[in-house]
Amino acid sequence: MNKPNPDVSAGAKSRREFLRLSGHLAAASALAGVAAHRCYAAENSTIKLALVGCGGRGTGAVADALSTTCGPVKLHAMADLFENRLQSSLKNLTKGFEDKIDVPPERRFVGFDGYKKAIDSLGRGDVVLLTTHAAFRPLHFEYAVKKGVNVFAEKSFATDAPAVRRWLRAAEVSEKKNLKVGVGFMWRHSEARKEVIKRIHDGVIGDVHTLRIYRVHGPVHCPSFLGDTNELAFQLKHPNSFTWVSSGFFIDWHCHNIDVACWTKGAWPVSAQGFGGRCFEQAGNQFDHYTVEYTFADGTKLFAFSRHIKGCWETYSDYAHGSKGSAVIMASLGAPKPKIYRSHNMVPDELVWQYPQRDPNPYHAEWQLLLDAIRQDKPHNEARRAGEAEVAALMGRMATHTGQYVTWEQVLESDYQFVRDIDSMTFETDAPIHAGPGGIYPAPQPGITKEV
Repeated sequence: MNKPNPDVSAGAKSRREFLRLSGHLAAASALAGVAAHRCYAAENSTIKLALVGCGGRGTGAVADALSTTCGPVKLHAMADLFENRLQSSLKNLTKGFEDKIDVPPERRFVGFDGYKKAIDSLGRGDVVLLTTHAAFRPLHFEYAVKKGVNVFAEKSFATDAPAVRRWLRAAEVSEKKNLKVGVGFMWRHSEARKEVIKRIHDGVIGDVHTLRIYRVHGPVHCPSFLGDTNELAFQLKHPNSFTWVSSGFFIDWHCHNIDVACWTKGAWPVSAQGFGGRCFEQAGNQFDHYTVEYTFADGTKLFAFSRHIKGCWETYSDYAHGSKGSAVIMASLGAPKPKIYRSHNMVPDELVWQYPQRDPNPYHAEWQLLLDAIRQDKPHNEARRAGEAEVAALMGRMATHTGQYVTWEQVLESDYQFVRDIDSMTFETDAPIHAGPGGIYPAPQPGITKEV
C-alpha cells in the first residue's frame, strides 16, 4: 500500500469534556456559523441509527447525530458487551432526546455478537455507530460494509498491523459500494483548524520543517487486578489501560493530533523512533509517558509528546514551525484559537493573524456532513484516511515499546497480533495478558518487547 497525501483523502479529555465545555451535551440546535443545508428527496425519510458500544464516546456521538438538521434521525438499536452500560446510555440519551429514541427491549443486544444483530436491524440509508474499542473495530466495520450499511466509526481503528490492514481492506470495499463513512477525527471538520492549515499550505510560514504535538495531562487510573472477577472482563472495563483492547494511551488519545499534524504537513511520515517508560504501576500494561520522533520523506520532523501523570505540567496543543514563521494549530481542546507568528517567538508582538471567532462545534459538523451525504447521495468516505492515520500512530507506539526504528512499510508488513481469534472471543476466552505479582501488569521492555 502506498503512502498517500492526507490532503487528497476524503474529507482525561474526551468527547464528553468537549461537549461540556461547549455547553451542547443535549442541545438540538443548528450549527452556529454554518450555512443552511438544502435537503432533497430523502428529507422526510427517517435515518435510523444503531449504536454499537454504549460508553461515553458512543453516547456522545448519538447526541451529536440527533442534534443535526435536515431531516429526521432516530436511535433504533443498541448493542454492548455489558448490560449496565447499555442501560445507562439509553437513560442519558432519553433525557435529552426522548422523541428521537426508539429502542424497545427487542432491539437492545448484549454480548459479543450484539453488533451483528444491531447492524442487521438497519436498512439501506441507515447508519451504524461503531464506538467500541479498537480491538473490535475492523471486525465490526468489515461486517457493516458486507451488509451495505453506512458507518460512523470512532477512533482508534486498529490495535496492530494485521488489524489495520483488515480495516484498510474493508475501507476499499466500502468505497466500491459507495457507502458513506464518517470517522471520529472531528478536527478535520473544525473551521478554525481548516483555516490555519490552509494558510500554512499557502506558504504563510514558509516551508514547514518541524511540528510539535502534545497531550500531557493526568492519568486514567487502572486498579490492580485482584483475581476476584473475570480477567478478560476486567481488561475490557479498563480499556485505555490495555494495548490489546484500545491500542493504548498513545494511539487512542493522541491519534487526533497525529492526524492533524500530518494534514498540516500534507504527507504521512515514513519512519519513527521513540522513548517511553512507566513511573507509576497502575497504568495497565502500558507506559505512562511517550516521546516519538517521526520523520517525513523530505526529512521534516514531527515530535509527539504524550504523558499521563498526576502533578505534572499539562497542555493539549499543536504547533507548526516553518522557514518564515510559526503557527499555533490548537491552543486547547475546548478552544483551538489558531494563530500565526512571523517568527518562532510566539509572543503578541510577533502575531500576524489569529482566527477571529469561536470555532463551530466540529462534533456536530462531522455528523451534518455525513447525514447530508446520505440524503443527497454525495461522496463521503473517510475510512481510508483513518486507516492511514492509524498506520502512522501504530508506527510510533511500536517504535517506543520495542525500542526499534520502525518504518511505514514494516507496519504494513508485520504479522504481529495481540489477539488472533478476536472474531470468536467470548467471556470464556482466556485474557490475552495476565497480571503479575500484586495484580500489576508488566510494562513493555524496549529491546525485548515484540510488536513488529
